Amino acid sequence: MIRAPRAAAIGALLLAPVVLSACSAGQVTQTNTQEQNFGAQMDVGPISLRALELPYPTGGTYPSGSEARLLGAVVSTADTEDTLVGISGESFEDVEVVDPNAEEPADGAAPAGISLPVPADGTLFLSNGQGPAVTLVGLSEELQVGDYVDVTFSFTESGDVTVPVPVGVSQRDLPRGEAFDFQPEEEEEQQGGGSAP
Repeated sequence: MIRAPRAAAIGALLLAPVVLSACSAGQVTQTNTQEQNFGAQMDVGPISLRALELPYPTGGTYPSGSEARLLGAVVSTADTEDTLVGISGESFEDVEVVDPNAEEPADGAAPAGISLPVPADGTLFLSNGQGPAVTLVGLSEELQVGDYVDVTFSFTESGDVTVPVPVGVSQRDLPRGEAFDFQPEEEEEQQGGGSAP
């Protein structure tokens, strides 16, 4: 687990809208067509791991020993199918995969390991309601916003790649304070009927 400086992370989040607003001046067409990217990004061969994150936890913290859903997408530009056969890391004990498209094992057969096909020139979505649900079980430490977990993905064709996966931020709007009055003196004069002659 990687713990980023909390103050720096929060400061960057608060300054981001200001910086983005300043950069958008004179570039309306460009900024209107851009989308925000969240989560970790990493490439290995023709495989691109995109928007990987652990969703913002209830109460803002994943307690030690708890579990966390792994969100993201695996994008392939290869001409042939690849297979995700392993998800591992030192910051959690196990991985639970629920694939609605997987075949049920025969009676008495041992459960198979991870085997998630990544279609040729296609995308495998993780835990988004369409593809398999992936859960990291038994977190070794408490995790909060600004923390990262190293997760290793293993593919039959593309090999292994380790990605620092962050804990996602809350999607709720930050609380807003009262608007600042830049012209208090002018407002007071209007309320008092103006200054005496």
